[in-house]
Amino acid sequence: MPPSHDASRCLDALRRILPAIAARAPALDVDGAFPAEDVAALGEAGLLAAPLPPEHGGAGLGTDPAALAEALRLVGRASLPLGRLYEGHVNALRLVLRHGDAAQAAAAAADARDGAFFGVWNTDVPGEILGLEPRAGGIRLQGRKILCSGAGRVDRALVTARARPGDLPQMVLVPLPPGERADLARWTAQGMRASATGAVDFTGLDLPATALIGPAGAYEAQPDFSAGAWRFAAVQAGGIEALAEALRDHLRRTERGGDPYQAARLGEVATAAAGARLWVEAAAVRAEAGAEDSVAFVNLARLAVERAALEALTLVQRSIGLTAFLRPHPAERLSRDLATYLRQPGPDRALASAAAHVLAAPGAFGDLWAATGAGR
Repeated sequence: MPPSHDASRCLDALRRILPAIAARAPALDVDGAFPAEDVAALGEAGLLAAPLPPEHGGAGLGTDPAALAEALRLVGRASLPLGRLYEGHVNALRLVLRHGDAAQAAAAAADARDGAFFGVWNTDVPGEILGLEPRAGGIRLQGRKILCSGAGRVDRALVTARARPGDLPQMVLVPLPPGERADLARWTAQGMRASATGAVDFTGLDLPATALIGPAGAYEAQPDFSAGAWRFAAVQAGGIEALAEALRDHLRRTERGGDPYQAARLGEVATAAAGARLWVEAAAVRAEAGAEDSVAFVNLARLAVERAALEALTLVQRSIGLTAFLRPHPAERLSRDLATYLRQPGPDRALASAAAHVLAAPGAFGDLWAATGAGR
């Protein structure tokens, strides 16, 4: 299915700003950095409001599988940290519009049109929860979230909180003034340094009852919760393409592309990149169609993209040699960012779940995914 007219215009605008985003990426590869200029560029190009449906002033990008897959892949190709952040923005808006009431959806849409940047933060401190205390006319939050991408820079954070351990998570949309409540000191990862990832302390924060989005448990509602993994896989697929581009540029510059061994490695990287893209595109169609088997298919897709990325990393580093580990070669930064971003939660569980679906599915193996016509 081709992108809609409005979504196509957004993609054209995105392609125009990508070279500048990619050019700024090397300088942002420092601890605690945040691509503020890139986020602003996305806003000026209409990409912050684009995920909204047309009735809310957007381009419908958030639920257009072909267009959204392309947008996430393109942003990831220019900058994996920005891709991670933009995917969170898209996800937050989708969740508010899907589970919030009309007034909440309208308010979030107005914020996005005004340039507000959203994020989704779900990871609790091990052994703790972000507590939610009912109060007169509203709630009070107590506790922290960790691994928050865009900490101190996101304008609206959609977080999960619980009144008691073991309760279903309740989504809360939290407005955050810039620079407050964030601690980036413990984000010492080798890659994704420009994602401003850290901990955020919400202790003592009072919010009105209108900050509660949807019923408890809506955040983890299936199939969206698991099937939505295709979106981060799309960003990763863009990172594979960027790595392949770095290899191709290196071989052209060093005039080593005619070597048969180098040519073979380049061909294998090209195969991995194309395979990742095809998996993502098929998973996007199936997930957005709400197919019954979308979770199983997306689980396979995210693992296929991970495998393609790991293969590409090995091939690129072998082909370029020691230079691929030395700054400022582009492959050095791209390899660190991609390897870090691949560490998504529950890969073994995702594979086992997909395998269980395959084992139990009726009919011929070759017809397993034919029902919804994913990818057609």
